[in-house]
Amino acid sequence: MKGVMKSKNKTQANRMLVTNQQNPKSKVRYGGSRWGIYSFFVLSGQAVATLLGRLYFDKGGNSKWMSTFVQLAGFLLLHPFYCTLLPKNSTTDSIDTDRPPALTFAFLYVSLGILQAGMCLLYSYGMSNLPVSTFSLICASQLGFNALFSFFLNAQGFTFFITNSLVLLTISSALLVFQSDDSSDSKKITRGKYIIGFLCALFASAGCAPMLSLTQFAFKKIIKRNTMRGMMDLIIYQSIIATCLALAGLFASGDWKVLKKEMEEYELGKVSYLMILIWIAAGWDVFNIGAVGLIFEVSSLFSNVISTLGLPIVPVLAVVFFHDKMDGVKVVAMLLAVWGFVSFMYQHYLDDSKFKAERENATQVSQASTSEEVQI
Repeated sequence: MKGVMKSKNKTQANRMLVTNQQNPKSKVRYGGSRWGIYSFFVLSGQAVATLLGRLYFDKGGNSKWMSTFVQLAGFLLLHPFYCTLLPKNSTTDSIDTDRPPALTFAFLYVSLGILQAGMCLLYSYGMSNLPVSTFSLICASQLGFNALFSFFLNAQGFTFFITNSLVLLTISSALLVFQSDDSSDSKKITRGKYIIGFLCALFASAGCAPMLSLTQFAFKKIIKRNTMRGMMDLIIYQSIIATCLALAGLFASGDWKVLKKEMEEYELGKVSYLMILIWIAAGWDVFNIGAVGLIFEVSSLFSNVISTLGLPIVPVLAVVFFHDKMDGVKVVAMLLAVWGFVSFMYQHYLDDSKFKAERENATQVSQASTSEEVQI
């Protein structure tokens, strides 16, 4: 009987060890250098691309479809690296008979591409009709949407601190509905356009949530390759679909006809016009690599948390470079959003402590079982 109990204890301990090793959260602990780099990509890419995106509209740019296109077309900068430097892992792919058929991958890339194109178009409308500080604060609500979708798709648990975080972020975004017209930037924004911009930014944030959660789900259930190649495949192929849709919209809307005139009449000149668009594309591309990398290394919710961490950065930079006004409503909204972020990170700290305790306990049980067997 004792032998059976020891065998069960050892089996349970081994299972706990295997589960801990396979748990994606463990990558946060042991892949710190990678997710540190990805976090930097998210924060820097988001800040640069958001500010330049607003600069495009502030100095004479009007095309929402061009703004959408450059948010997506940055993957072209990655293409040489993707084709020449990344290993193809053909032997691994041929041996892996568990992988879904090509049609499943096609459906995945098309679905994510459509979501990404729609989200970027809504972001363009939001950015063109809102001060950049207000826009970035509204985008913080995507953390709440993402937690909700992660609950259904990726079994993300809801605790007091996560719920508190969602409530605070919701209130933070809701406060901005009551923003007065006096807080708009140098390019006067009417109340009607403000409401349209607010709704577009809010719906874009809501659309970002299922896309990130579906990306995490795809890594777990469909792609099943913990390699850089698998991550880049997802970025490249979904970006191809999204960019083609944006390009089709650019021509279907007729915006392409006025681009030459827009460039010639741009306040900062033709060269600045082109450079701003190129750096917007590069900024969002860096952001996408970081966001998908964090999903790959940790989870979609953690990726969104790091994105929200950049919340105080953009509004402060907007005050410096665009002279946005930080009135009382915006300050309260920012404080609530930061409070929500801290609440979420505290829950992450508790999960981390629990994970370490379980891992140490599993190791001790395994060692005790092994030593008892040796004595016998």
